[in-house]
Amino acid sequence: MKIAISGKGGVGKTTIMALLAGELKRQERKVLVIDADPSPHMAETLGMKDAQQVKPIAEMSTLLAERAGKSQGSPFYNLNPEVNDLLRDFMLEQDGIRLMILGAVQTAEGGCACPENHVLRKMLKKMLLTADETVLLDMEAGVEHLGRGTVAGTDCLLIVTIPSRSGIRTALKIKKMADDVGIPRVYFIGNLVQGQEDERFLEQELGEQALVCFPDSQAVRHAERAEQAIINITKGIKRAPEQLFKKLFAKDKGKAI
Repeated sequence: MKIAISGKGGVGKTTIMALLAGELKRQERKVLVIDADPSPHMAETLGMKDAQQVKPIAEMSTLLAERAGKSQGSPFYNLNPEVNDLLRDFMLEQDGIRLMILGAVQTAEGGCACPENHVLRKMLKKMLLTADETVLLDMEAGVEHLGRGTVAGTDCLLIVTIPSRSGIRTALKIKKMADDVGIPRVYFIGNLVQGQEDERFLEQELGEQALVCFPDSQAVRHAERAEQAIINITKGIKRAPEQLFKKLFAKDKGKAI
């Protein structure tokens, strides 16, 4: 299964993705995590060794330009760049979890970076189509990635929101665009939920019940502030990762719900 996650900035999507990765590992599933956020920090959240030394592929501008066949002053670039060796050489692995840090090309100062982004999209598509493990795709905040169709190859999109009107507005916009691009399964995930009142608010404003609600966890907050790995946290989260795993992989006529 290929699972993408999105939501308004700051709602905790990377945290939830890391906790799901930890639960998949406990369930003895092979896991590939793809960090495609413009400000990637999944390596730290997963507790990867030397995480701060890892450079996102999107920041390797010379390498990406070469793969795109981009020459100085030329408007043309390679429409089918070779990426297989990049997938092999820039993959991290630790404790049974593989991580690819894509990042995203920043173009505000440098103008259009279409060739470089083309290489990144080719890498992402290759991983989504060929991976033989459960893939967790941490996308950038907001809805831009859906507008570009970069999650079209996923089986499922998790939209994280907190019990706030701004978070819910973004979540509903993402849901509409996800339906428009034809993602087969789209679910809301509540985060920083403090009780039944928050759950009822989410259900009322979203128009449906969240698949799972993650509590407002002191353990997660303390780990993040101390720059500690979140993946192995089990206390103070009310078995939410386990519930999410079971609901995602529940069998319904041979398919996950």
